Amino acid sequence: MAETILVVEDDRRIRDMVRRGLIFEGYEVTVAEDGETALQLARNAMPDAVILDIMLPGMSGLEVCNRLRNASTVPILMLTARDTVQDRVTGLDAGADDYLVKPFSFEELLARLRALFRRHRMEAAPEIYQFADLTLNPRTHQVFRGDEEISLTAKEFDLLELFMRHPNQVLTREQIYDHVWEYDFGGESNIIEVYIRYLRAKLEAGGKSRLIQTVRGVGYTLREV
Repeated sequence: MAETILVVEDDRRIRDMVRRGLIFEGYEVTVAEDGETALQLARNAMPDAVILDIMLPGMSGLEVCNRLRNASTVPILMLTARDTVQDRVTGLDAGADDYLVKPFSFEELLARLRALFRRHRMEAAPEIYQFADLTLNPRTHQVFRGDEEISLTAKEFDLLELFMRHPNQVLTREQIYDHVWEYDFGGESNIIEVYIRYLRAKLEAGGKSRLIQTVRGVGYTLREV
């Protein structure tokens, strides 16, 4: 399911640019022009992240940030035209998770948003994931098949963690690219197949059963057969 993002920005040009870009990237987006509307939308359905301008008509972005933070742990990325150290400190003290100065590139906004999602998922992650006889600990970066510890590279671990978070769910190549590599290698790249092969070789060592299955024409899934 796509993450939902609330964009709070009174500048229509910036608001529309960010909304269109995020929708193109596969996010679900709601927008607000002022703080009161933003808080009402959040009360109705808390988004997965908030992009929040500091300078808003009526209620300031800092007040909106403070109220959102008191109500939830939603990741908040603040936008501002001011770039002094004190401005950044004030925004972070109000509860923002990150701070982006205008004018900004959309690519940087996306990168910061992805970083916020990664951090939030890590903080909210359970102590361990378990599937069949496979155990993954995201905090210690340890993986066990039964009692045997398996040594994985950073990317192999990220790939396995994605499968462990979504057991029995078919993940498309596009979803894997987005969550593990965070950019597109191009339709002809075989990087996913290469890393699936690496991962299977380690998980299946010693004649152990296959857990990562290929769903032809779609992607891969963590499933017992």
